[in-house]
Parts: sequence; C-alpha cells; structure tokens
Amino acid sequence: MGHLDGRVVIVTGAGRGVGRGHALTMASEGASVVVNDLGGAQDGSGGEIGPAQEVVNEIVAAGGKAVANGDSVTDADGVKRMIQTAVDEFGDLHGVVNNAGILRDRMLVSMSEDDFDLVIDVHLKGTWLMMHHAGNYWREKSKAGEDVAASIVNTSSTSGLHSNVGQSNYGPAKAAIATLSVLGAKELGRYGVRVNALAPAARTRMTLSTPGLGERIGAPDDGGFDQWDPLNISPLVAWLCKEDCPATGQVYWILGNKLARYQEWTKADYAETDGMWDIGELGEVASSWETGIVQSRSQIITGLEEHQR
Repeated sequence: MGHLDGRVVIVTGAGRGVGRGHALTMASEGASVVVNDLGGAQDGSGGEIGPAQEVVNEIVAAGGKAVANGDSVTDADGVKRMIQTAVDEFGDLHGVVNNAGILRDRMLVSMSEDDFDLVIDVHLKGTWLMMHHAGNYWREKSKAGEDVAASIVNTSSTSGLHSNVGQSNYGPAKAAIATLSVLGAKELGRYGVRVNALAPAARTRMTLSTPGLGERIGAPDDGGFDQWDPLNISPLVAWLCKEDCPATGQVYWILGNKLARYQEWTKADYAETDGMWDIGELGEVASSWETGIVQSRSQIITGLEEHQR
C-alpha cells in the first residue's frame, strides 16, 4: 500500500531535478502522474518532450502509471490540456504540483524587460493558471455534490523569502507565489482544496549555475547522506498530496533532512503618536529601529502585545 494509492497528480517541470524527484516519488507511492515538462533550456528557450518521456519511462519500468505532457504552463489552453489529460488517462485529478521554472539572472540595472517578463510569466503566471483551472475543475465537482479532497503544492524559493542579489525577476515571483499559496488556501478551501508552498534547497540545474554555490553542493565523496539530493524534497510534497493531509496555507523550507515552517509577514516593531506624524519625529523613531534604541517624544509601544489586543 502506498501513501498516494488512487491519487492522480500533475507535476509541472518534472523532466529534471526536483520535479523529476516529485514524479518518481509519488508514482512509487501509488499515484498516477501527468509528467509535464516543456523540455527547454534553463532560460526558457527551446523545448521538446524528451525529458518528460524519460521520466515516464522510468515510472512505467518500475510498475507505475504515468503519461508525458509537453505543454507550457504559461499557455491557458495548454494548462487545460494537462488537466484533461489527467482525467482522460486516469479518470480524475487530485493534486497539482507547480514546479516549472526558469532563470534569467542579471543585476537589476542590466536586466531586460524580456528577462523580467518571461520569468514572471513562467513562475507566477504559470502557477496562477494551474491554480485557476484546476480550482475551477474542483469547484465544479464540489458544486455537483461530489466530495473533493484535492491538493495544490506551489514552489517558492529562499530567493523570494529572503532575497538574492541578481534575481529581481525570480525573487519577486517566488515571494508572490508564497503569498498566492496562502491566499489560495483561503479561497479554495470551501471546495475541498488545500494549498501549500515549499522553498526547496537542492542540487539542480538552477542551483548549480548560481555563482559560488555549485562547488559547495556536490555529492559527498565519502558516500554519506547527500543533503543536496533533489529526492530529499519529495517526501514533503508526497505528504502534502495525501488525501488526509491536514496542512493548508503553509509555506515550508526543506533541505536534506532539515524542515522549517514560515509565517506570513509579521510586525517587528510598532510605534504611534498623537495625531499626524512630524517628519523629524517619525524619522527619529524609524532610525531607532535600525539601532535598536528608542529615543522619541512619542508614545512608543515596543512589541506587538499591546497593538494586537
């Protein structure tokens, strides 16, 4: 018995790296998988079905069920075809793992508009399109009186949660995906859909191309635990796709054997004054937060307990 017996899942960007690990792991746990991958270069150029079909071949050879799909997540009709493929091939859809992504890293002043637009399209719009059309599929089933226990797992990044120089396209897209996941959980929960996100750290084409990182994330020479192996990420995704998983609206970070959960934006400091702020006084208070020293004539409330009463 597998943890995902009878579940049907779409995994985007599943031809290589982390997405491949998700597809293989979920198939090994009994899920039927639509393996989506455009098969393009890391910058989004080109495309062919080969990588997706190779993963399907691995799954089938191991006794699992899978079908390849080469549509782009940026194309609404392609997204609809993915969903229809799942239904036509396996009878239903229970989960979507949004993993497709590209990189076009440049410093902000050197980045072209095309570099910005394409990365936003693939990561943010692609995630939204999958959520939108899968959400509509499950909404219609729920409105028809069917029980729905569906899951969406989105891929954020530490670049979005903490920022990374040279990624003024990728970072904002990934930050938005984290927020979109929390928002999606609130909107789609009424239809029986859970939405979560993860920020994975693993050895992939993207991380290996990051200056200064590639040489630090190789497999260990002694054959010990490889914390950067992409397969380490997939148990979390499989758990999030289980029918009885309770988690929703959560953002996780995972690296090897380490797991953390994030919170939404929280206030770090708070202050108030009588009436409108005086510019000098406001500057004094805000500057004090930089140094950790409060020096103000205003009524300063440190911490959040008073503010949140």
